Amino acid sequence: MLLHKTLSLSDVSLKMEGETGKFSGYASVFGGVDSYGDTIAKGAFAETLKAGTPKMFFNHAWDMPIGKWTLAKEDDHGLFVEGELTPGLGLASDVGAAMKHGTLDGLSIGGMLKKGDFEETKAGRLIYKWSSLMEVSPVVFPADGAARIDLSSVKSIDFEALLPECKTERDIERLLRDAGLGKWEAMAIVSRAKAIFDGRDAQESADAKTTALILERLQKLSA
Repeated sequence: MLLHKTLSLSDVSLKMEGETGKFSGYASVFGGVDSYGDTIAKGAFAETLKAGTPKMFFNHAWDMPIGKWTLAKEDDHGLFVEGELTPGLGLASDVGAAMKHGTLDGLSIGGMLKKGDFEETKAGRLIYKWSSLMEVSPVVFPADGAARIDLSSVKSIDFEALLPECKTERDIERLLRDAGLGKWEAMAIVSRAKAIFDGRDAQESADAKTTALILERLQKLSA
């Protein structure tokens, strides 16, 4: 799944260096619990950072990089990054001006999280590893500890393969949330599906019909 984790710049300690377009800060902090109950453990980025430095985009728009990260490393606090905006690039200049003015106040990491990279707990997921840290973006709307899924990535998720692994209502709810639905939307769909199938002929295959219903909803999301 393609996962985004967002922090406000007040939390990541952004530092701009005069008019040079260089800045640094923390793109992720270890040990906190976000609104999904997820916690990122120290060492989660160690392997992916060996493969190279993430790209820098604005608002996760993967059309034109606005600069480059010159350093990305873990320390005891979190994922520390240093970067510079591309000189002469209009969007990069706008981003730099907005950050200095405080109107652009978020950083968000984007990358791939695979099954086996985390442990399910009663409180939420404990994320031990990010399989691939693809980019770190300055973003307009930060939400402290928020997790969001890029809906453009929904088509790349193999739901038909993942759904059979869902053994409980909570598993299905988690899959729907990872696909981009909000908590209450996911809960509403699971609740409605249960009500529908509880009232049908017991001889019918409820599992198959639940799968079809959820796939139909996900296809509408990705259209």
